[in-house]
Amino acid sequence: MKGVKQILALSFILLLGFSCQNKVKEQTVAETTTFSDYNEPFRPQYHFSPPANWMNDPNGMVFHKGEYHLFYQYYPDSNVWGPMHWGHATSKNLIEWKNLPVAIAPDSLGWIFSGSAVLDSENSSGLGTAENPPLVAIYTYHNNVKGDAGRIDFQTQGIAYSLDDGVSWEKFSGNPVLANPGIRDFRDPKVTKVEVDGKAMWVMSLAVKDKISFYSSSNLLEWEHESDFNPAWAAYGGVWECPDLFPLQSPNGEQKWVLLVSINPGGPNGGSATQYFVGDFDGETFTTNQEEVKWLDHGTDNYAGVTWSNVPDADGRTIFIGWMSNWDYAQVVPTEVWRSAMTLPRELSLYDEGEELWVASNPVKEVEQLRDEALTIEGEEVALENELLEFSLKPKAGDFSGTFENEFGEILVIGKREDALFIDRTNSGLTNFKEGFASVMTAPSMDLR
Repeated sequence: MKGVKQILALSFILLLGFSCQNKVKEQTVAETTTFSDYNEPFRPQYHFSPPANWMNDPNGMVFHKGEYHLFYQYYPDSNVWGPMHWGHATSKNLIEWKNLPVAIAPDSLGWIFSGSAVLDSENSSGLGTAENPPLVAIYTYHNNVKGDAGRIDFQTQGIAYSLDDGVSWEKFSGNPVLANPGIRDFRDPKVTKVEVDGKAMWVMSLAVKDKISFYSSSNLLEWEHESDFNPAWAAYGGVWECPDLFPLQSPNGEQKWVLLVSINPGGPNGGSATQYFVGDFDGETFTTNQEEVKWLDHGTDNYAGVTWSNVPDADGRTIFIGWMSNWDYAQVVPTEVWRSAMTLPRELSLYDEGEELWVASNPVKEVEQLRDEALTIEGEEVALENELLEFSLKPKAGDFSGTFENEFGEILVIGKREDALFIDRTNSGLTNFKEGFASVMTAPSMDLR
């Protein structure tokens, strides 16, 4: 890891930087949440989790009329993975979430796998009007009947649209809009609007086995293949999934493009993880001068993350959220009413280290709403009055560690040892539900400035 801004993320954010710890206020759940009281054992208090049952990848993230829409892979009938639907929640501040009914459910074409959503502001699809342009969701149909029959063309891309600000969704009568060319893994479309030589076009990044395929469209309904990306040196420990393509400004003011690719398995500490590439995109082809794998996180609990579309230019942020779990143990995590949560939303940016560009992740500023009073400590033991905690570290030169312990003897240790940062959760509580969960996760060390 070549910069202080890359995060070793687990079920909390480690902000490298030790001077103060901030007690945080417990989140108030929106009154519209009726499925659960959000006070069950292990229930996160300021990470989004579904009211009940199974959740995995974040999907269809779009900002519209003052609200952040978060759709997600959801199985409403069990707390383990099953026939996928799109769950739905909205927030005005990325902290307090309002749970809504299932947005998109399976049909004869298949289950509803991961995808994205955009505001078709010019009504290029013709699915709305100039006065009421549609929100358009682009997702993968997973036809389990075809798959069970031994066919490999069981994944196609479909769309649905909303004319009431995302409350209800109508599937396009001409689905699928992108047929399967005879490839087993053909999924997770992330669509963004790109301007090339003053002309706007829609670009789809699609995970196709062990590569990312780029498609273009003028209307979201008809798609043309443009190019593929799969450099020889990238991480190929498992199937490629859930791509995202977006521009970021480099420190020198130049616009660069970042491509996120989730991979399972093959992460640096086992199981699921997300690699990224920094380069250029001309509307057809993504290129990079990068020659080594770079990981968005080195921890094991951030997967399939993508960014919100349509965030206003006046805001200027690229906002990301990921699934806070790992396919190595996601289905056996010891929660009962629900299973899984999302990471804290993050702002992504670029920084340079030497001659290379790296992606920085920082919790969004809205998280500060949860803070109460600040407490500064140095070299002493302190009792906490609140179960919720945010902290930052300013270690002196050399190795260091910090230990968090409760009355039950549960211990979490973070620190730096020789050339590696580490988080040790081997004795952090109920950890024996899956071999490998109770582990010490490490990340290459760096200049701790």
